[in-house]
Amino acid sequence: MGGEALMSTTRATVLYDAPGPRAVRVNRILTAVVSVVLVALLVAVLWALGNKGQLDGDKWDIFLKGSSWTTYIIPGLWATVKAAVLSIIFALIVGAVLGIGRLSTHRSVRAVCSVIVEVFRAIPVLVLMLFAYTVFGEWGLFPSSQLGFAAVVFGLTMYNGSVIAETLRSGIGSLPKGQSEAAYSLGLTWGQTMTKILLPQAVAAMMPAIISQMVIALKDSALGYMIGFVEVVRSGRQLGEYYGAMLPSLLVIAAIMILINFGLTKLAERIEQQLRAGRARRNPIAKVPHQHAHQGIETKDEAFVDWHDPAHKDLRNTSE
Repeated sequence: MGGEALMSTTRATVLYDAPGPRAVRVNRILTAVVSVVLVALLVAVLWALGNKGQLDGDKWDIFLKGSSWTTYIIPGLWATVKAAVLSIIFALIVGAVLGIGRLSTHRSVRAVCSVIVEVFRAIPVLVLMLFAYTVFGEWGLFPSSQLGFAAVVFGLTMYNGSVIAETLRSGIGSLPKGQSEAAYSLGLTWGQTMTKILLPQAVAAMMPAIISQMVIALKDSALGYMIGFVEVVRSGRQLGEYYGAMLPSLLVIAAIMILINFGLTKLAERIEQQLRAGRARRNPIAKVPHQHAHQGIETKDEAFVDWHDPAHKDLRNTSE
């Protein structure tokens, strides 16, 4: 027991040293102070909202009406999910084309793809949506009822596609060069090496990042509010304005978005665990075997500095 206590106090890490008793005490005091301040602010906000009648029970009764869900929340949520899913599908296609293009052996192709990626990465998503909304409206490319949806999908596609392209390029660039050299020595062309060897590994490694971009696309779809796109935030605001219950409406919409994003985040973590465990990537639901703490070789992060078993005897001491 004494050895375990000593090990826990002398544990060292790569990034920082374990805090001492004084640092631990200071951290606990600061944590308590911040917690008290946050609780006080929360109580003050709830008190102010209660005085204005925003916390009355009758304002929450609107969610017991079926029309609130069928007329406002569900259509807005469906529009948000549809825009996010469609844009991420297009973004994967655009990102794959631009990412591979930036690694092309032709200088002109690399230059064009690099310019497209850098331009659309630098422009804010809202500006892209406004630009697309104006251009689509001037040219009459889409019906007026679908104009906002098309502009939102375009903005999300080009921005997230540029991010995915850069992620794909860096992922392929991080692979050992010996793999491509071995492929060339076997007679494979650049295209065959890219599609059969390098690209599958890069896609597997960047899968959690792709799901993270889905979360970003889902949240950024709310920017369509500025161009008249009726997504879940706008529909929730309309619901609150109609019934005079703005705060409950926005809180319910926020809870729905948090649940969706939480599910996507857990899915990304699950896929990352599968990839690290070397499981088949075709089944992300399969159980991941976790290694027990007492199994395997101890890593550097788990090593203990200047600690020996009580029964240890230093053989270098020859005086005894």
